[in-house]
This record gives sequence, structure tokens and C-alpha cells, in this order.
Amino acid sequence: MYLQFYGFQEPPFNITPNSRFFFSSTKHTEALSTLVYAISERKGFVVITGDIGSGKTTVCRALVNKLDSRTQIALITNTLMSGRDLITTILEDLEVDFTSGSKAKLLSQLNSYLIEQLRSNNNVVLIIDEAQNLTPSVLEEVRLLSNLETENEKLIQIIFLGQPELKKKLALSKLEQLRQRIAVFYHLYPLTQKETHEYVLHRLKVASGSDRNYLTPEALELVYQFSKGIPRLVNQICDSAFLTGYINESKIIDATILKEVIAESPMTLIGDGTKKDINVSSLDDDLPKAWLRG
Repeated sequence: MYLQFYGFQEPPFNITPNSRFFFSSTKHTEALSTLVYAISERKGFVVITGDIGSGKTTVCRALVNKLDSRTQIALITNTLMSGRDLITTILEDLEVDFTSGSKAKLLSQLNSYLIEQLRSNNNVVLIIDEAQNLTPSVLEEVRLLSNLETENEKLIQIIFLGQPELKKKLALSKLEQLRQRIAVFYHLYPLTQKETHEYVLHRLKVASGSDRNYLTPEALELVYQFSKGIPRLVNQICDSAFLTGYINESKIIDATILKEVIAESPMTLIGDGTKKDINVSSLDDDLPKAWLRG
């Protein structure tokens, strides 16, 4: 709705992950580099965790775009399934021509495919998003997939992406064997204050193709105070701010607009269970005095 008014070529704060908008913060770059390294070195199991909206899926999309054509990828996003369903989904996602049957038969066909890919010097990667939703029994089934290996290397690289609850689930005594197989573990933390400001400006530049100033320094700081560096919350509040700016025919998003959209945000009205309701009237208390008006 506001794209033409502000001269955007595409929505700058779309909540749907888009690797074109990947922001190279220290943590997100480290996470991406960790994944690329683990895959290229055939490390086996990798676990990436982070709070809701921290950018795990965006890192995943950036990874998929970064891998070459010799890497075959199975991406699982529906984690409410049985072990047999998981294997079937992997075969389907890898576009393997398989015959349905018992779990053992399915595993045999997957193993044959993986050996064929190794002979062709291809790497196979299984990415499971929202892995915290997997039951312990299905997690154990995933561990068994790591038994598909040669004397020298893993036939399949497995990446878990999940919320912090995944760490608690992996700590269960019944999953000790799986835990021992995790070669790399990385946790995504929120953006810093400086990174949050840079993240907003980065997305605006990608969307507009220019270095035009759209937000006042006060508004940028309020974005950070509201979001605490969580990218999804940054996108939500900035999208609302630009919509409000468009309605008010304001070419610049200032602190007044930010306070208005923050006051009307569901996060402020009902809270999210992890962040206390926001006292909008005190949001600018910590702003540099030179930024405050009047």
C-alpha cells in the first residue's frame, strides 16, 4: 500500500524470510559460516537455536542460496510427524524415485540414494526447521539417519533449527546418543542496538535502491527499544510505522509515529509472555538528549 508513496521497489519489512534482505550481523554471519563449514566438511549433526523471530529461517534461506549445485537439500518444516513419515518426506523432498513400504525398506532406499550421491561427489543436507517440535522418538529416528555413513565420512549432513526449548529436549537422558553426535552447536542472539539501527537502514536501502533517509534517529532508537533486537519485531513495527506514515502523508517516520504504532501493537496491548508490556510514555527516557524535541 505504501510502496509507491515512499519509492520502494518491494516491501522492506515483509515478515516472510527473504535471503535478499539478509543482514550480515556478527551473529548471523557466524551462524551462516558455521553451517557452510559443517556441510563442506561433512560434520554430521549441527544445531542452531534462537528465540522466536531471531532470524533462524532467514539464515537457513541464505544458506540454501549459498550452497552450490552439488549439494542436494531436503528442507523439513512440518515437524509434527512420525519417524516413518519423516523418512518418506525426506525421500520426496530429495525427489528420489522410491517404493513405499516399511520403515526399514524406506531407509534402505534412502541409503542407496546417499551412496549414489557420494559416488557422484555430491553432498546431501537435511534441514529440519522448528526442530523443537519433534518428539523424542522422532529425534531418535533422526539420529539413526546419522548411522548412514562410510568408514571415512557421513553420507548425510543434518541441521536442526529450533527455539531454545530444543536444547532442553536434547538434554533428555534418552537422547544422550544423539547429543554425543552433535558436532556443532550455535545460538543466535538478538541484534545489538547498533546492529538494529543498521538492520533497518539495510532493508530500506535494499527495498528502495537508495540511501535516502526515511527515519529520524529518535524513531530508529524507539524501534530498538521496542524490539530489543529481535528482527521479526523490528519488521512488524517498522511495517506498521510506514503504513501509518503513508496514511498521515508523512515522508519521514519520526518518534511520534513510532510511539503511536507501538501503543497500538499487540505486543504492547497483550504482551507476549517474554517481554513486559511497554510503557509508551517512558520510551524516550533513555534517548540521547540531543535527539529529543522541544
